[in-house]
Amino acid sequence: MKSTFRTIIFWIHLVAGLVAGLVIAVMSITGALIAFEPQLLDQADREARQVRPATPDAPRLPVDELVARVRAAKPEAQVSGVTVYSEPTSAVLVNTGRGSGVYVNPYTGEVREMGAQGLRAFLHQMEEWHRWLGAKDDNRAVGKAITGVSNAAFLLLAITGLYLWWPRKWTWKTVRPTFWFRRGLQGKARDFNWHNVTGFWFLPVIIVLTASGMVISYKWASDLVFKLTGNEPPATQGPIAQAPVQVPEPPAGASPLAMDALFAEARKQSAAWESISLRMGGGPRGNAQRGPQPGGAPGGEGARAGGPGGGEGRGRPGGNEARGGGRQATTFSIKEQEAWPLFASAQVSLDPFTGQVLRRETFADYNSGRKIRTWLRFLHTGEALGWVGQLVAALASLGGGFLVWTGFSLSWRRFFRRGSRASASEPTASPVQPETPA
Repeated sequence: MKSTFRTIIFWIHLVAGLVAGLVIAVMSITGALIAFEPQLLDQADREARQVRPATPDAPRLPVDELVARVRAAKPEAQVSGVTVYSEPTSAVLVNTGRGSGVYVNPYTGEVREMGAQGLRAFLHQMEEWHRWLGAKDDNRAVGKAITGVSNAAFLLLAITGLYLWWPRKWTWKTVRPTFWFRRGLQGKARDFNWHNVTGFWFLPVIIVLTASGMVISYKWASDLVFKLTGNEPPATQGPIAQAPVQVPEPPAGASPLAMDALFAEARKQSAAWESISLRMGGGPRGNAQRGPQPGGAPGGEGARAGGPGGGEGRGRPGGNEARGGGRQATTFSIKEQEAWPLFASAQVSLDPFTGQVLRRETFADYNSGRKIRTWLRFLHTGEALGWVGQLVAALASLGGGFLVWTGFSLSWRRFFRRGSRASASEPTASPVQPETPA
């Protein structure tokens, strides 16, 4: 009976690998290529981002003036966000859409383009293949559906592969063949060894990457995280979706404060702030980063977008009409130095007419469901653990592509080379019976 169940699991493993293998390989390879996107773009932007004030106490231009300079230099662009950095030698980032923007010298108003446009275009293309298989516009829904199902298949492959690999007896003799690559093997024995060794080292990480990809791809999976922790799921998918903060009715004729005044109030909320980002149009949407952020391994979430997205940005922030009536607060995302978790930020909502703090929320204020959901989002890319986590995620993604290749090779030999004497022998010391392709 046990042997029959094992055979069923083996065939589920094989068929799932053959059906979804190519898409899994695409997501794995592209995930590895974009794993260090933040660091690559940060390095590419270093020259454009650096400024030199004429004197240590040189005055800075108002933020409104910097935005006006961008609109004058790029009349076709729609400003969607502004990020100010604490270093006096750092330019101000003005976002002009998802993954695009310019740097502005806060002392002279000089508008500078982001660096390495070719690299940015390549990474953006890899992200589109990772999330939508390169589909455009209306076809993205189809691409997203395919990558979502394939990510789920990869999770199934990881779990069934673990079952098929699990030794009947835990001894060094049974584990050693999957501990490292063996020399002198050829054909089926070589592919079998490589497949098992890769799975042995990367399977735990692959399970984390694909499971987190599930909650990113499917709202029911995201909602399940909240329900299992006894919390109400948000109305929309994502870890930080919540109702906008409503603003009290201002006096007749009142005008919103200038952006400089609002940024000044936001700075008061943290003595150790590293960057403060404003999304033009209100409503929290996470941190604005210095360029687009990457996707990690298989799966993918709406974005590691370069800063706040959307929004017309035609005029001062705040005072926007909320969907449910009334006016929305102006919301800033404040990234603090040496924050933990590394991805944590404070969301501060201000009354755009008075500067009064209407809501301040940090990671510590999240309910348990939202904390876990946010961790999963950044574990998926490895960013939750810094560059070490990104490196592990990248290696595991490459391992996923290698598993597909060795799995296809084993399947080819099983179906089309049964009579080949060179590949007929089973590896004598392997603990896995039968072999586990794909």
